[in-house]
Amino acid sequence: MEKTWRWFGKGDKITLPMLKQIGVEGIVTALHHIPNGEVWSFEAITEMKQYIESFGLKWSVVESLPVSESIKYGGAQRDELIENYKISLANLGRAGITTVCYNFMPVIDWIRTDLAHPWADGTSSLYFDKIRFAYFDCKILNREHAESDYTADELRQVDELDRTITQAEKDELVDTIIVKTQGFVNGNIKEGDQNPVAIFKRLLQLYNGIDRDGLRENLRYFLAAIMPVCEEWGINMCIHPDDPPYQVLGLPRIVTSAEDIDWFLQAVDNPHNGLTFCAGSLSAGLHNDVPQLARRFASRTHFVHLRSTNATPDGNFIEASHLEGRGHLVDLVRIFEKERADLPMRVDHGRLMLDDADKGYNPGYSFHGRMLALAQVEGMMAVIRDEMKD
Repeated sequence: MEKTWRWFGKGDKITLPMLKQIGVEGIVTALHHIPNGEVWSFEAITEMKQYIESFGLKWSVVESLPVSESIKYGGAQRDELIENYKISLANLGRAGITTVCYNFMPVIDWIRTDLAHPWADGTSSLYFDKIRFAYFDCKILNREHAESDYTADELRQVDELDRTITQAEKDELVDTIIVKTQGFVNGNIKEGDQNPVAIFKRLLQLYNGIDRDGLRENLRYFLAAIMPVCEEWGINMCIHPDDPPYQVLGLPRIVTSAEDIDWFLQAVDNPHNGLTFCAGSLSAGLHNDVPQLARRFASRTHFVHLRSTNATPDGNFIEASHLEGRGHLVDLVRIFEKERADLPMRVDHGRLMLDDADKGYNPGYSFHGRMLALAQVEGMMAVIRDEMKD
């Protein structure tokens, strides 16, 4: 597999020369300065591509060309926004960039309740605590009918937390769930917004009446519309699994399991309609056997995220070492190395460690933690490539 790295553009404190030194081959990035729904011009794409290439690297994957909310919920601007998306795809194809990662998660992208959960060795990582998330849902958002999504015991624990939680902890929970982890991935809510909770509640309301079948149909509509452009320019679209892989906040999530993946691959059965195999997202659901999913969908996988989680029956999960956890990354490397040698892969959500803590990196995207993870995965790749020679 090709060793790639998610890089957040020229303002990223992790520079391209740094990535060249640690063995990165390809860059995963986006035109983050362009608002969602606007066209990516050929000139802007080419400028970024040439900048990356000037450091001896290549722009391997677009992550992400965001799908606007109106496309997801089927709003009045849907067709106009899809046309813009098609123009952006054609411009990427003209520039020779042909792998596009995207997601179809309504309103909120990946969810965590703690951005620096401590480990015994002094490092920290991202963490999801279901009770704290339920508290956010029931007591901060005050979402209508939220209580029906939780068990009686979970609601009891929410009430217990309500008696001890401080205002500072509530503010931090809001900041973690809907600001720090969202602004740099989907642009819906940004740091500095005056009332992120109010904005978030308005976004949720856009999906009133949209159930699982409705969201599936909107995904099918979007994919059917863009496939002719993908065929013309050889672009592989690869949807990212939902993170976590189950319904949250009353919103349907439709890329959570083998059945879901089967559905969207068959709904628009085109080789350019494929999967980003994110082992971390999939492993956070106890219903998923991650290596089995990899074997089943390897031929329609166009991009791989190698990370792992440890999940518990009570709904909590934490980022695991890249050598451990439910992701079984050694098995995945073996499966994907045999499937396609040029498949782009990036490590993901490394530990916060050493002197990274004060650098202001995006959550989950520290330098040393991902560098360690890349070294671990590169070792797996070397062993497996030797196995394949025998």
